[in-house]
This record gives sequence, structure tokens and C-alpha cells, in this order.
Amino acid sequence: MGGDERRIQVTGNVEAPPAALFAVLSDPARHVEVDGADMLRGLDSGPSPVTGTGDAWVMNMEQDGIGRYQMRSEVVLYERDRVIAWAPAIHPPGALSHVIGELDPSGHVWAWELEPAPDGGSHVTHTYDWSGVKDEGVIGLYPRVTAEQMSASIDRLGAAAR
Repeated sequence: MGGDERRIQVTGNVEAPPAALFAVLSDPARHVEVDGADMLRGLDSGPSPVTGTGDAWVMNMEQDGIGRYQMRSEVVLYERDRVIAWAPAIHPPGALSHVIGELDPSGHVWAWELEPAPDGGSHVTHTYDWSGVKDEGVIGLYPRVTAEQMSASIDRLGAAAR
């Protein structure tokens, strides 16, 4: 996890080029294929694929202790075939108040960085960063995934891109 207590970062190598990986990551309808934590239930609405910062989609989700809910994710970094990141937030705002009260868990970001490898594959860095969460009362709910689940996402990304 490194020195930052509000961030998990994992790396891995996959046997697919960055463009193939980016095609999966930029298509929210395919995120279920990549989800190593098994929380995603499918795209509800939004562009598929996304084409730049500001694009947003709504994903159907489910977690133990929370049940079914939706998250609206907005692309915050986009460099084709190189970097993509999105910031999710509960959708609609306040929809989980029956579970978390008035806490505001927004401010976390999922990021993927793709680098070409000499063998034609890719070196992948996957980051889950909740340092932007401003509601200190919600910090105890983080992280929502483990490094192992994130590493599984890298492996699943490689499989999905082949």
C-alpha cells in the first residue's frame, strides 16, 4: 500500500497491448468483466465507450451490508491508450442514506495507467485513491476493495482484452 494511507496501488503485466486494454476500460459496459471485487452488476446508462473527460455513466452495484445501489462515475483523466480514471459517487445523491445516514463517501478515484512492454504486452498500474474524500466520518468505510482484488482486476482485464 505504500506510504499513503488513503490509496492502494497494484501493478501487473498482461499479454495484451495498451490499445486493447484501453478499449475495455473505456467501455463501461465491459467493466463487469474486469471487476475483481464482484461488486458491479452492469451498466445502467451512459456512453459506452466513453471518449474523454467529463463523460459519465451509471453502474448498477451490489455489496454485502449495503445491498443493491447505483454509482455515477465521471471520467476525470483520459489519455487514449495510456491513462483513464473516473470518480464515482452514489446515484442519486442520498440514495444510501438508509445505510450510511448523512455521510458523504464521494471523493474517491479509480485509475488505470497502461505502458507498452517490450514483448508487445502491457505494464498496468491500477490505483484506488480515496484521499479526496472530505467527510472524515466516512473514512472508516474505506478501502472498499483489497490489493488482491485489484490485482485480480488486472488479470481479468488482460483476459477480457484477448
